[in-house]
Amino acid sequence: MARAAISLGSNMGDRRAILREAVARLAELGRLCAVSPLYETDPVGPVDQEPFYNAVAVLDTDLDAESLLTALLAIEKSLGRVRGQRWGPRTIDLDLILHGDSVVRTAEVSVPHPRYRERRFVLEPLVAAWPEAHDPDGTHVARLLAALSGQAVTRIDDREWRVERVEDRAAR
Repeated sequence: MARAAISLGSNMGDRRAILREAVARLAELGRLCAVSPLYETDPVGPVDQEPFYNAVAVLDTDLDAESLLTALLAIEKSLGRVRGQRWGPRTIDLDLILHGDSVVRTAEVSVPHPRYRERRFVLEPLVAAWPEAHDPDGTHVARLLAALSGQAVTRIDDREWRVERVEDRAAR
C-alpha cells in the first residue's frame, strides 16, 4: 500500500461541488486519510481565466502509480473535463503529486509531479493535509513550501467544504 497525494483544482462551474464529488470518487480508490482546506488561487499560464479552487487529498491505495493516474483521468472525464488548451480553464484537474517513495518517469506518468515543488497552490494544501510528507529524495515538503516565495493563495474559510478524515468518521 502506498500513500498518495492528489492535487485537485477547478475553475469552471460550481467549483466547490465538483471538488467535493472528486474527493468522494477518490475515496473509492483506497482509504481517504486527509483532505486539505480549500484555497483560491490565480491561474498559472498565459490563458486569461477565472481563479481556481485548489485542495489536496491524501489517499492510502493499493493501486500503483500508473493505475492510480488512469483512475484519476477517468474521474476527470466523468466530471466533464475536456482536454483543450494547455493551462486553460477546466472543470476538474487531478494531478498525482506523490505516490509513496516512488520515482516513476514513463510516457504515461511522472511521479513525483515534475512541477509541484514550484507551486504554492499545491504545496500549501499538501502541507495542510499531510504535514509530515517527504519528497522521495528525503526533503520535507514543508521545507519546500517555506523556500517558495510569491504566488498568493487564499484559504477559503468554508464549513461546507470540510471533509472529515476516515479516522474522524470512524470515531462517531
